[in-house]
Order: sequence, then structure tokens, then C-alpha cells
Amino acid sequence: MTADEVVVAAAAGQVTDAQEKLAAEVASLEIATDEQKQVPYMRPDEPQFNQKRRDPFQFGSRFLNKEDDVFEFNAWDHVETDDVYNEYAEQQYEMQRQSPVSDFDKFRFNADPAKWWNQFYKNNTDNFFKDRKWLQHEFPVLEKLTKEDAGPITILEIGAGAGNTAFPILAQNKNPKLKLHACDFSKKAVEVMRNHESYNTEVMQADVWDVAGDDLPPGVEEGSVDLVMMIFIFSALSPKQWKQAVENVGRVLKPGGEVCFRDYGRGDLAQVRFRKGRYLEENFYIRGDGTRVYFFDKDELSDIWSGKLQPGDDEGEKQGVQEPLFDVEEVRVDRKLLVNRAKKLKMYRCWLQGRFRKK
Repeated sequence: MTADEVVVAAAAGQVTDAQEKLAAEVASLEIATDEQKQVPYMRPDEPQFNQKRRDPFQFGSRFLNKEDDVFEFNAWDHVETDDVYNEYAEQQYEMQRQSPVSDFDKFRFNADPAKWWNQFYKNNTDNFFKDRKWLQHEFPVLEKLTKEDAGPITILEIGAGAGNTAFPILAQNKNPKLKLHACDFSKKAVEVMRNHESYNTEVMQADVWDVAGDDLPPGVEEGSVDLVMMIFIFSALSPKQWKQAVENVGRVLKPGGEVCFRDYGRGDLAQVRFRKGRYLEENFYIRGDGTRVYFFDKDELSDIWSGKLQPGDDEGEKQGVQEPLFDVEEVRVDRKLLVNRAKKLKMYRCWLQGRFRKK
């Protein structure tokens, strides 16, 4: 059960004394301070700069000091969990491992992942995800490539979904020679993009494409792309698909071309909360809607893109890649504490963000 569920069950007398004690400790979890993290304190002293966040906001600038009221704001940056939360998470992982997805369901979910994403976008259309207005702040290269004098530029977004990355990029674009290809392996997602009021075939092309398949995206030639965007897409792939996906990204990029990457990190609240019957394999799960999600470790992600670590074709064993395609420019962990101020709840999130450059 989740942390919230443990607390509720404890109140109903349905858990052991040890579980109740742990639930209480999780609920009153102490937050690592700036001194403990050795992170420079950047929160401004002027009250006018200490207000509730509004879009567009700046990431990474609100640090939790030991004198602060954790429920003063909706979110805090770079907050590390302590041993109490980590202990609870490990108990959750062990429970998940003991109750994995059945072999029948494992085949059903892995055989046709696009089926489940089609159903997802059929149910949610374009109203599930918010537009990613933070893109240019987190990935400054986008501002450079969308300037008026940037010249001919091709951007490929992989796993474009309903266009929540593509359309904000186009909204900020001043480059008349920009071409944006937005691809997703869900036909329904592509339909949603093509029906969007901002879809303009003069600058944007949306197509069905599987990054782990054998072919290149429609209309995209080998070595023709300047920038690849991969925002919460790599986690939807099976570990056995990583190698092919990385190779395909390398095929479409020009030498020196860049990948902008953001995805789920190990220990994210979404991982800890998974219940029985959702565990596919280590750090890889099935959501309630049938879509898959993997949670990455920082070193693991670096090794995948540098070529040091790749799953083999047989039994998922990890093998080295002799000729890596990418240099790892950056991989960093983005940890946030989100709070529900009305209910006094704390939620720990963890994402990984990286930039990889084709050799």
C-alpha cells in the first residue's frame, strides 16, 4: 500500500504496530536542509520574490531552509529524502517484487504497447498533459535554434503524444526555416496533433513512428536532424528496446546533433506507490491503464547513452557496445518536494534530465 494508505489503514487498526510506526515516521519526515546537502542557499530574502509559482516559473531556485515552513509553498527544489522514507520505499519495492504481473499479462502488455497508448489518447485526447512551457529554460538550445537568424533547422520530437512539447516550441519560434517533426507510435496521439488548431504543415509534420523499430520516421532522412527531443518517452520502452532506440536516434541526427532528454528517476513517488500486480521487472511497471513505465538511475542512464551498458538480445543480459554513438554532455537528478498545503501532505518526485551529443 502507499504511504497515504498505510496511514489510513493504521487509523482503522488494519496494520501492525511496526507498520503504524513507520507510517507515522513517513508522515512527519524531516527534510534535508541546505547545510546537510551543501547546496548554496538561493531563496531570495525579498518577500515579493517569494510568492506562489506561476507560469512561466524558474526551476531549481527554491531551496528549503531549516527555518522554513514546508507548507508555505506548493513545491521545493533539491529536497533529499531521509532514511525513513527510503526504508518505506524499500518495503514497497519488496512487496512489488513478491507480487509481479502474471506471465499472461506480461505478454499481453509487452506484445503491443501502442494498443494501450491508443486507448489512453482515445480516453484523454489532448486534455491530460499540460503544455511544457518550461522547455526553453531547461533546454536553452531551443531558444538558439528558434531565433530568427538560426537558419535551416530540423527538430525531431520522439514520443510527441498530444503535442504538449511541439506546440509550445512552435509558439515561441521566430525561425522561418524551422521544420519540426513530431512522432509517436500511437495513431490516436498523431490524430490529436493533426487536429490541433495550431497544427501547420508548413512547419510541422506529425507521423506514427516507433523509435525502437527498424525504419526511420516518415520524411526524415538519415543524418538530417539537428535536435531530438525525448520527454517522458524512453521510460515507455522495454529495456530490451533501449539499444535499438539509441541507434535509431543516432541514425537521424547530424554529427554533433543533440538529444534533450527528461524522464522518471529511481525512487519517484509514482514508483513507490505501485501496488501488487504491477511489477514487470526491476524498476519496470504496468500502470492501471496498461501503459508501461521504467524508472532510471543517473549512472545507468549515462551508461545507456554512452554505450557502456545495453541489454542483450538474449535473456536481457547487459553487454558493452564497442562504438558508442553519443557523448554524455550532462545527466542530472531533479528532486522536488511537492506539498498539498490544505491536507498537509508531502510528495517526493524525482526526474532525470540529460543532454547527449552525437559523436
